[in-house]
Amino acid sequence: MYSSRFSTHATNGTAIALKQTKIYGATKKSDLSQKHHLLHLKNNRASKDMIQCRAVAVETIRPFVKGEKFQLDDVIEAQQFDRDILSAIFEVAREMETIEKTSRGSQILNGFLMSTLFYEPSTRTRLSFESAMKRLGGEVLTTENAREFSSAAKGETLEDTIRTVEGYSDIIVMRHFESGAAKRAAMTANIPVINAGDGPGQHPTQALLDMYTIQREIGKLDGIKVGLVGDLANGRTVHSLAYLLAKYDDVKIYLVSPQVVKMKEDIKQYLTLNGVDWEESADLKEVASKCDVVYQTRIQKERFGGRADLYDEARGKYIVDRDVLGVMQKHAVVMHPFPRLDEITVDVDDDPRAAYFRQAKNGLYVRMALLKLLLVGW
Repeated sequence: MYSSRFSTHATNGTAIALKQTKIYGATKKSDLSQKHHLLHLKNNRASKDMIQCRAVAVETIRPFVKGEKFQLDDVIEAQQFDRDILSAIFEVAREMETIEKTSRGSQILNGFLMSTLFYEPSTRTRLSFESAMKRLGGEVLTTENAREFSSAAKGETLEDTIRTVEGYSDIIVMRHFESGAAKRAAMTANIPVINAGDGPGQHPTQALLDMYTIQREIGKLDGIKVGLVGDLANGRTVHSLAYLLAKYDDVKIYLVSPQVVKMKEDIKQYLTLNGVDWEESADLKEVASKCDVVYQTRIQKERFGGRADLYDEARGKYIVDRDVLGVMQKHAVVMHPFPRLDEITVDVDDDPRAAYFRQAKNGLYVRMALLKLLLVGW
């Protein structure tokens, strides 16, 4: 369970106000089913600081009543979600898929306005969120490069930006270059905030669409083997995905990366503490032959600063090509959060096991579901 407390203090050090408490539950397996988890509700938007829920056995899906308020006020990190909420979100995503394909002109979010604040480049995340909002009848205010073309370039604090933008909109979707910036934004805002990636931290909506894709492609989330490949130190997508995979039973995770970008120790410790079987490997082909999912990522040059030598050392070490496909099982899939450089060769694209463009499309449905849930509830 993650817990962070934010408080204001008098000059003499005496605490005078507890501004906010966030505690995210991470219910995992049936042997933990009697543990309590807490789901955060902002105290200035609800009569209580938080609600307490008793998790049930994983075989039982908690009923969510249509029209009921969504259990989360913000989407900041993967640890917020438990299995029941994940299953229910995926059901709503399937409904959104039907709406997108058959019911053009939906007005579910008519009258709502979404602001997108992107301090780092984005193609799929920003456009899929904007498409999701518009396909449900909502409107969008957007800034593509807030780091350069907003008042942040003049020195405005993130908190001041958030307080201003919330006055113009009903929900904020933000990507930022600093890890932890999304939490700061959520603590400041009185409207929902969605983390669309915070530096090398997390990317929870990407992890949600990744899990949705795995479920659709493989047919299950328990008992799967997943190979996480590439930049595991800086890749926020693999961080969030690892947290979500840890909520399922009998999952095996293989970590395949150059030495300079290995998975962070805190995440490996989290996997261990949650009973997830994981191992590090230097042999991509061997791992690919065992996995249901090969999740490839690019080496992130922008995270290396001036160390071009380290980037050159890492780039090109692990490439998914036809030879790797040749050892993969027939049912297995290759996924990638994009953008792609050369870590998956283009001749892989025509293989039916190449799921990454279907994965990107699924991002639309999952983000439609999240916007609907955060703004109007179940």
